[in-house]
Order: sequence, then C-alpha cells, then structure tokens
Amino acid sequence: MSRIGKQPISIPQGVTVSVGKDNVLTVKGPKGELQQQIDRDITVEVKDGVLTFTRPTDQIRHRALHGLYRALTANLVKGVTEGYKRNLELVGVGFKASNQGNLLDLSLGYSHNIIFEIPKELKVSTAQEKGQNPTVMLEGIDKQLLGQVAAKLRSLRKPEPYKGKGVKYQGEVLRRKAGKTAGK
Repeated sequence: MSRIGKQPISIPQGVTVSVGKDNVLTVKGPKGELQQQIDRDITVEVKDGVLTFTRPTDQIRHRALHGLYRALTANLVKGVTEGYKRNLELVGVGFKASNQGNLLDLSLGYSHNIIFEIPKELKVSTAQEKGQNPTVMLEGIDKQLLGQVAAKLRSLRKPEPYKGKGVKYQGEVLRRKAGKTAGK
C-alpha cells in the first residue's frame, strides 16, 4: 500500500465532503468550497468523519494515483478550514510593490512597471516598512492556485546568485556565488 494513500483524512467539524457524479469530490468549509476530479479507478469512502481512499490493483499507475488523490484531498480540507498564505520579498534597490484591489503594480528595475492581475479567488496585500524589503502577501484556499501565482510572480525577476536581487519567497535560502576577486 502507498504510505500516503492509506492514511485516512479526518474531517474537521464544520466541513462537509461529498462525492458527486463523475467522481467529483466537493469539500465545503467555513472559508469556501473546492472541487477535485478523482480518477474513476480510485474509490473514495466517507464514513464516521473519516475519508479513505482505496485502489483496485497494485499497478504502478494505481499506486501513483492513490497517494496523489489522498494528498490533493488533504490540501482541499486544510484549505477550506485554515487557508494558505505565501509571502514574497522584493530584494533590490528601487523595487516597489503596491496594489489596488487585485491589481498588483510591481517596479522591478525594468524600464516599465509590471501590472499583474491576481485571480479573484486570492487576496493580495503589500507592505513597505522602513528598513525592510517590500513584501507581497498572497492568501487563498486553493493551494495549487496560490503556488502557481506565487511562482509566476517570482519568475518576473528571479533572484540572482551574486547579490541576491530579485523576487524571492520569504524564508527562501538562496545559493550564493562568489564574485570576481581583485586583480593584484
């Protein structure tokens, strides 16, 4: 058995999980509602506040899907109860961030500002404290969407290895390189 796939998911108070037609799993909680399409070979069972996944055979494909759908469902349950947060830091001279609603205005050292529209499912806020790097905070219930948007923002100017300038995740440790040494 898959180590992850065989672990049951306990459903917290206030969360309802239902499996609809075409194996669509719906999770409703205090923060919202999320859906996930489950492969037709994997069976989902909700009993006594516990969610379990079973697979029909030990084929490689079934073993892989078993753990995958269990992990995705655990992310859905955590998302509708607690939610997810991701912070990005803008490291560099003159780098700025501001937002109006879900429009993010980034100044990242290019000749023009970058206007980035954040999906309506996510909340964005920016902060600029004196002596600190500008920060962009993303919040949402969908872990996959949150990670995808954060990765897209980071790709606008990836941190370079010499001075560490660029957009990085808060707490991310960068591998630094030594620059040129003095001639003589």
